[in-house]
Formats: sequence, structure tokens, C-alpha cells
Amino acid sequence: MISAESLTKQFIVRGVPLVAVNHLSFQVASGEVYGLLGPNGAGKTTTLRMIMGLLEPDSGYVEIGGVRSTNKSTDIRKQLGLISTNDGVYPWLTVREMLMYFADLYAVDPSLAAERLEELANLLDLRNFIDQRCSTLSTGQKQRVTLARGLMHDPPVMLLDEPTRGLDVVGSQAIFRFIDLLKQRGKVVLLSTHRLDEAERVCDRFGLLHRGNLQFEGTLEELRQATGKQHLVDMFIAFLNAPQVNAPKTDHPVNIPPNELSPQA
Repeated sequence: MISAESLTKQFIVRGVPLVAVNHLSFQVASGEVYGLLGPNGAGKTTTLRMIMGLLEPDSGYVEIGGVRSTNKSTDIRKQLGLISTNDGVYPWLTVREMLMYFADLYAVDPSLAAERLEELANLLDLRNFIDQRCSTLSTGQKQRVTLARGLMHDPPVMLLDEPTRGLDVVGSQAIFRFIDLLKQRGKVVLLSTHRLDEAERVCDRFGLLHRGNLQFEGTLEELRQATGKQHLVDMFIAFLNAPQVNAPKTDHPVNIPPNELSPQA
């Protein structure tokens, strides 16, 4: 299980405080797909960066398997896998070399890494190009390599950050099958996306973020009852049309250049 407790992050942009994530709390169980959903600027990417330890929260913490990020952030990272279409492959390495390299980064025993590589090659249909340089692969092949890379150290928690961005229908289907595989293996899956139609298809529960605040959380049926809307798109249109709520300030604002604040945050 992964648990986020009161995660909060504020930036200072052009001298103006911006609360990107405001006391965000949620839990995701093993074998569950949790959709952290919202439009651009909702706080999704900032939340993922805090979970991964790439961004220190002003307050709050993440806990995985009883380990808190405030105590052992390195141990937390070892339990995470990240899949994003923004992640590239190393062009001059073969698929085999790159996957074994990432296994080594996570201190996976070489013999175990080799076994895992063979298993993933079969599961994700990599065998026909496993010894080709990554620069020679098609977009779909690179995508499958990226999926395999996220599982080489067999993490209990998988973070999927806009995994279908830029993909066609066929590529998106591969992502959906991969999510099914993760569920079958009992992984905790946290999906961050603004593709609400896709989220409805694969997620067991949802957390609806708007301006850094968790507006609603629950299954699709629970959200329908709470909002009076049938679809996630309709729910977010209602959020966007609602009057803006000023979020409370945090105690430790961070000054950053405006161009370093991701528009996908």
C-alpha cells in the first residue's frame, strides 16, 4: 500500500505565492488502480515528484510498506517504478543492455535480472528486437521497452504519468494491457492523467484534483452520487466553471524561476 498524508507544496512565481498541492491525502491498496485526475495545472505532476522524492514537500509525507519518506527517502525510491511517455531510451544501447543497466542501478542481482529480462521479453513481446540498438526501434517498440524498464526491479508501486500522451489507439491499448498485468501481479498503480475517458476504463478509484485540492474521491459510482454527474468530464467541467477558491498558504514557500514550473503540474 502507498499512503500520501497531507502533502503540500507552494511555489513563488513572479513574486506571487502559488499553492500547487494543498494538504493532499489518499491511499492506494495492492492490486488497485487509483486515478489521480485533473486538468493541466491541477497538481498531478507536483504530487508525483514529491512521491518520487524529486521535490521536497513543505509538509506531509509518503509512506510505502511502513517506510516514511521523511525517514528513508532512498528506501522509498527503491519501491517505485515510473512509466511516462516522456521517458526516452538510450539510443546506442541494445534493449538487453539498457534493461540490464537499469536493473544494476537498483542493485538487482545479475542472475535474477537475467531471469526477469527473459520473463518480460515474453510478456511484452520484446524478443524479436531485444538485441537491437534502441535507436533502430519503432515508437511502439520503444514504448514496450519503457514498460519493461519500469518492472526490472519488480517494485510494489508503479507510477504512471500521462502514459498514453502522444500515442495512437494501438499504443494506448498496449498501456491498458500493461495496467491489467500490473493488477494481476498485485502492484499498487497510481495513474496520473488528464485523459478522463481512459481513466474511466482502467481505474478502480479516483481522486479528482482541482487547483491543488482533492475535490472528490471514490469509485465512479460514488463520484456520480456525490456530484450528480455521470462522467468524469462532466465533473471537471463543473469544477472549472465554479468560483475560484483561495487555498491557504504554506509555511515554506519556494522561489523558483517561472520557466521551471511545469505547465503539466
